[in-house]
Amino acid sequence: MKYLFCLLGMIWLCACSDSERPIDYVDCFIGTSNSRWMLGPYAQRPFGMVQLGPDNQGDVWMGGYEYSNNSISGFSHIHAWTMGGLRFMPTTLDLATSNPQVDSPFRGANAGYHSRILKQTESASPGYYGVELFDHRVKVKLTTTTRCGFQHYTFPKSRQSRILIDLEFPTEWDYGFKVLDAKVTRVSDSELEGYADCRSGNWAPWNDYKLHFVIRFSRPFERMNGWKGRELFESIDELSGQGPLGVYLDYNTGEGDVIMVQTGLSLVSIDGARKNLDAELSRFGWDFDAVVEDAAKEWNELLGRIEVEGGSHQDKVKFYTNLYRAYCGKQTWNDVDGRYRDAEEHVRQLGASESVYGGDAFWNSYWNLNLLWSLITPEIVDNWVTTQLEMFRHTGWTGKGPTGIEYSGIMEGSHEIALMVAAYNKGIRTDGEEIYRAVRHMVMNQGMDLPFGGFAGQMNLDFYNEKGYMPTEYGHASKTLDYAYDDYCAGVLAQALGRKEDADFLLRRSDNYKNIFHPEAKYVCRRRADGTWVEPLDIFSNEGFIEGNSWQYSWYVPHDPEGVFEIMGRDSALQRLQSGFERAREFKFAAHAFDRTEGQTAEYYINHGNEINMGAAFLFNYLGVPWLTQQYTREILDTYYGDTPYEGWEGDEDEGQMSSWFVNSSMGLFEMSGGVEQDARVDLTSPLFEKITIKLNPDYYKGKEFVIRARNNSKENRYIENIRLNGRQIDGFRIRFADIVNGGTLELKMSDKPHETTSKK
Repeated sequence: MKYLFCLLGMIWLCACSDSERPIDYVDCFIGTSNSRWMLGPYAQRPFGMVQLGPDNQGDVWMGGYEYSNNSISGFSHIHAWTMGGLRFMPTTLDLATSNPQVDSPFRGANAGYHSRILKQTESASPGYYGVELFDHRVKVKLTTTTRCGFQHYTFPKSRQSRILIDLEFPTEWDYGFKVLDAKVTRVSDSELEGYADCRSGNWAPWNDYKLHFVIRFSRPFERMNGWKGRELFESIDELSGQGPLGVYLDYNTGEGDVIMVQTGLSLVSIDGARKNLDAELSRFGWDFDAVVEDAAKEWNELLGRIEVEGGSHQDKVKFYTNLYRAYCGKQTWNDVDGRYRDAEEHVRQLGASESVYGGDAFWNSYWNLNLLWSLITPEIVDNWVTTQLEMFRHTGWTGKGPTGIEYSGIMEGSHEIALMVAAYNKGIRTDGEEIYRAVRHMVMNQGMDLPFGGFAGQMNLDFYNEKGYMPTEYGHASKTLDYAYDDYCAGVLAQALGRKEDADFLLRRSDNYKNIFHPEAKYVCRRRADGTWVEPLDIFSNEGFIEGNSWQYSWYVPHDPEGVFEIMGRDSALQRLQSGFERAREFKFAAHAFDRTEGQTAEYYINHGNEINMGAAFLFNYLGVPWLTQQYTREILDTYYGDTPYEGWEGDEDEGQMSSWFVNSSMGLFEMSGGVEQDARVDLTSPLFEKITIKLNPDYYKGKEFVIRARNNSKENRYIENIRLNGRQIDGFRIRFADIVNGGTLELKMSDKPHETTSKK
């Protein structure tokens, strides 16, 4: 059936003209002046192990690629969170093996091997990147498969043309990426093999990984040379040692000579890298354009699972670019034969068609990525559960941020639980008992430092369980909110499986969020272990809160918004929330100060630039004024999200989370509680387009497609006057997730005036 699904997608794509292909709307440079290491204009496949593309910064926050820099340091293969690896650079000037001045023009060998670029030659599309290096006079084109890189260099006439392969270089922030041990071996005049034993650095010492590679060249090189630090080695067959180190290959080129490079990667072994290379690239030979086209077809098939009609060209650019970005930040870490390395560096074997993924934290992904992935790529949700269960089976814990299948311990809750529970209750997975064993362990057992590196589980869970909140002496106040939501998700699954005692305990404990609402102020506040409150209260300080403040976190209870309104008083809650949105409008609903440092305070209300407030606009649905949800979600779509390199996502895009919020909300859909319930409900808001067709995967869902029609839709007609589902009147603001995946039509009559007829819950 999965092949039938792909075939149907390709038939639709072939029926469209080239100008209507989804990838033609994708602008890979949007937001790249404000993006993380993982989200540059790289050539990559969906969830690709290889993200091959340009680097032009040092170890800085949001390092990697910065659009405004007109130089390039090199082209590296790995751009995963806290991970890097294998940088290439074609050169023609005097030999330089270091790169100390990334953003300066060439002033001799001491300036490094980087190059200025001709900005007008820079281009990118899904699966492709190209640029001309001004100083080296080399034209570069890049493409990929899932586990392999493919580079195409056009050289000038030069007797000192080289291809440099640098194994240690800057990545992002202060990770201090290091190569602890490496070896590069000349197999022949057109093939190298080797490995780099890497450590992510000071910030992420838990992430040690060995990157294995096999590199093939379309044209034999004249000799292999190398460097370690400042020491050079000429005409060698092997180079080994610690970083900084690398090799360079000599060529004598004529004008227009093309040299191509194919690279297979693996975290398992050199043999695995060679198998990946043979399996994914051998059928193409050295036909670079064929691989570019194959990548385009794969992206088109994925992006084409949602077809939008109406709206402006700009709306479609933003839609498909955001949809594309939602599949760019995570990586596949198993080889083509199903082998991968677990967190203890043991080689494990997956079953047929299974994959394991890695990436940054699942923090709050239940609001955006989970819904999008569930709707159009349930196979990816399926594999995410496989990843988590593999981690639990072999090491005893699931992973909240399993970059490289390691235990980062990043962020506050264990929101992979929400994804796992939703996958079972939505029918994507059927192994509820095994999922529950893993989930229960996470919420019932104190987290710990692992003997093989990293932290797993809930930190200081014993204090949370004993006190009913996280005392400020032992953790951030916001941990209480994250842990309470995890309890709710686990309790819902226990309930679904008939485990009444566990369900009662966990659902009761999910009310712990109430214990940090200050009784007079009605804001969540820091509370000491003796029960006293930390005074004075500063609702705009982020001291005691992760990447947010008291005002923002007071809305952060996705499983029980009604309970929050009861604490605040419904009228007071409505006034407070609407006032916050009105005050945030002038800042485009974003805090333009990234408050991750303890003790900062700034009068920011709604901050769509981080995860905490991504559900806030939909709370108006629960307050009985859905037209305000419709108003503010449209405003955020129009003003927060940009379509230039400098204005894309004003904040921390976090591997596609903000992107998927755009996609979901522009379809008029959202899941407040993460879709974890047995009969999960989807919130409705004002769609951006007149017609949206979601093509459903028949391997997982009964329906063929779900169509959303917004009649009389426009920028002015943003309010929903009437809702009909398959011809039946809907009076509330939610529909069942099952109603979508069973197929059918949602019809919305739009108006330029708010309507109370859709205010019922």
